[in-house]
Amino acid sequence: MLDDVDSTRQQHLSTMQRLILESEDIASFLQDFTELLAGRLAGPGGDRWCAITLLRDRKAATAVSSGPVARELDELQNTFTHGPCMTAIRENTVIRAGDLRTDDRWPDYQRAAVAHGVRSVLGLPFDLDDDAQAGVNIYSEVPHDFTPEMIESIQLETRLAADALRLAVRLASQRESEHDLRAAMESRTVIDLAVGVIMGQNRCSQDEAVEILKRASNHRNVKLRDLAAELIASVSTTPPRTAFES
Repeated sequence: MLDDVDSTRQQHLSTMQRLILESEDIASFLQDFTELLAGRLAGPGGDRWCAITLLRDRKAATAVSSGPVARELDELQNTFTHGPCMTAIRENTVIRAGDLRTDDRWPDYQRAAVAHGVRSVLGLPFDLDDDAQAGVNIYSEVPHDFTPEMIESIQLETRLAADALRLAVRLASQRESEHDLRAAMESRTVIDLAVGVIMGQNRCSQDEAVEILKRASNHRNVKLRDLAAELIASVSTTPPRTAFES
């Protein structure tokens, strides 16, 4: 039994990793995930529709959906302050509405959803980022839909999707920081070398050399780094290298 659970988890994890690698951005990943989830939930007995809602500054909006009907149903819920998916997001818990015809926890939403053919709703929190709350919302035309086993599987996929997304964002942020650091180091190296050249040419202190370089930069309206690189090029045919370059 444990081997089956581990195998299922590994399959879901591999799928999320593939989606991350193939997605161009966060929106496309969420879209692919929503469509994947809807496809897996499709089957005989009735339709199910999936969407992801973002809740930012108390305003709810549908981020992605598995199709036009899913978007319509999700936007319907977003027009109400209270509903199963809003509750799932705000309380950070799984919410299941077994049959909206008799479930009166959200009376205003209940009437509107039933009129649109919705019978069951499943809402799950989706840990997207620190600035916004999000939720995976699944709508069904079948009463008492979503078995405990189905809910557990959806929770696993949602959790793995959130983990994959956070990891991808973290890695992208790290690469950007490393790029910025490299650029800053390269700029600093060129300027320091230029200051050294000026000190040697003018037999002056470091502070005086820096001022000479700054005045020349302002007078010629050229960036300090560009002017420093021009000076280095005039005395050396080898471009300057930072200490961490191989």
